[in-house]
Amino acid sequence: MSCAETFAAYALRAVGIGERLLPRADITFCEQAILIGSGMIWNIYFAVLALALGFFLAVGVALARASDRWVFRAPAQAFIFVFRGSPLFIQFFIAYETFVLIPKAGFDISLGFIDITAETRWLTKAWLGALIVLFLNTSAYTAQIFHGALMAVPKGDVEAADAIGMSPRTRFRRVVFPTMLRLAWASYTNEAIFLFHATTLVFFSSFPAWRQKGDALYYANYFADKTFNPFVPYPIIAAYFVLFTLLLTLASGLVNRRLNRHLRGQRQ
Repeated sequence: MSCAETFAAYALRAVGIGERLLPRADITFCEQAILIGSGMIWNIYFAVLALALGFFLAVGVALARASDRWVFRAPAQAFIFVFRGSPLFIQFFIAYETFVLIPKAGFDISLGFIDITAETRWLTKAWLGALIVLFLNTSAYTAQIFHGALMAVPKGDVEAADAIGMSPRTRFRRVVFPTMLRLAWASYTNEAIFLFHATTLVFFSSFPAWRQKGDALYYANYFADKTFNPFVPYPIIAAYFVLFTLLLTLASGLVNRRLNRHLRGQRQ
């Protein structure tokens, strides 16, 4: 099988498209590179959704953490402490065992005119259960980063916004939030890279791969077992992560330039 035929057969295997059987003999470098690259689809899926959803939760938790009211501050502090204070792998284990205890048949929700069954069996699958854990974990770390940046917003900027009559909502949208992002962006980029790398832990967690279509480490481990040579598949997966980390860093740099576009004239 040529490399082009291998690509057509296995490029989308991780999402259930293409050849179902994995190569078992005479495994080539091309087959390893393409299948591991196919598995990267899941790593990107976990990272993108966890970061996108976690960003908004983190902003809310950071605001609650900075609130003067303990009813908002205490739960936010507890949430951050628990997820930052415990290992991510343990969080995977606890979440999986908790989801297993939930009835697989789901819960019936009555709306009066119709009954809706909320499915829960998907919580024990990696595509949802592991995503929830990564989402909560990155939300806690990002919330602490945003809280620190929120506390570092210059009081003079806030007082100036009050002096010109901005409402609290407008002040947050036009002064506090953009400044918070500028101050937190470098640290947030590091958290995004860390989370992307942490997606490899899904392979070691209790969450099963959906229909055995696993992530990049699933295929790397398969090839290492079949070829008895870990020095080919694992460097391949490392190269993929380096490449996507580079792309993430470049994208983050573009966003950072956008956030600090008002400072360009001062640097010249």
